[in-house]
Amino acid sequence: MRTLSSALAAHLSGEATTLCRCWSLTRRDGAVLGFTDHDRDLAFDGILYRAGSGLEAAEATAELGFATGGGEVLGAFVASGLSEAELSRGLYDDARVSLWLVNWAAIGQRALLETGFVGEVKRGDSHFSAEVRGLGKAFDEERGGLYIASCSADLGDGRCGAAIGQAQASVATTDGRLTLTAYGLAGSADGFYAGGKLSFTSGASLGFATEVKSHRNADGVVSFQLWQAAPAPIAAGDAFTVSAGCGKSFATCRSKFGNGVNFRGFPHLPGNDFIIGGVRASDPGAGPFDGGSLFR
Repeated sequence: MRTLSSALAAHLSGEATTLCRCWSLTRRDGAVLGFTDHDRDLAFDGILYRAGSGLEAAEATAELGFATGGGEVLGAFVASGLSEAELSRGLYDDARVSLWLVNWAAIGQRALLETGFVGEVKRGDSHFSAEVRGLGKAFDEERGGLYIASCSADLGDGRCGAAIGQAQASVATTDGRLTLTAYGLAGSADGFYAGGKLSFTSGASLGFATEVKSHRNADGVVSFQLWQAAPAPIAAGDAFTVSAGCGKSFATCRSKFGNGVNFRGFPHLPGNDFIIGGVRASDPGAGPFDGGSLFR
């Protein structure tokens, strides 16, 4: 239930209203942007809500229970001040969105209508549309642990415990999007960085990070293929850092990182082939279902 101030309630009950909507967008890095559909800028709670941004709300839905409601916001890159490069780099992923109903003639009369998070963002040549997911999205997120054969930790985090360093290198040649060769990593084993994180520290794609799809080291030529294209063309000389990749298997954890004691999976969990194999009717004690150890 939403509670309105007596002043705003009185205004809404009048014959004419002076209402507008304001959106605030708070990124995970702390940057805050404000937009309004009014014809002049408004400011409250330390945020400037800019007019003429070209940002407008499309459809909005509300759901009963724990279903995820939300809506959609449309805008133009130039008018809104958002750039395609910033969206491509993920700076607005999961940003917090607040929608206010404001009496622009008396800004103190306002009500918070919705709070949500930026979901899927679709980009066109000069515009974008952003899905706004309600607070119910938290109930769709995975909680707790799963019994799986592979490791559930992220390489180098607190649960993993492995000390992972980052190698520094620079681009030698590239197609500008997904593949590159590098200087400074000739001593790495073939495939060592596959599955690792590559982050650009200079150039037009500064700050962009993605996972390494493949890493090859053949005859001293180190090459990378990335899972995600950079938002701006990669150029020779661009500097980057890259960390080792982990296949999430117990063998990799033990042999590559010497961290088998912290492995967060269940490598001896029977697979589907074992489960559906069944028991032989002619000889129930034969095969793996004899009651003994699976790893004797």
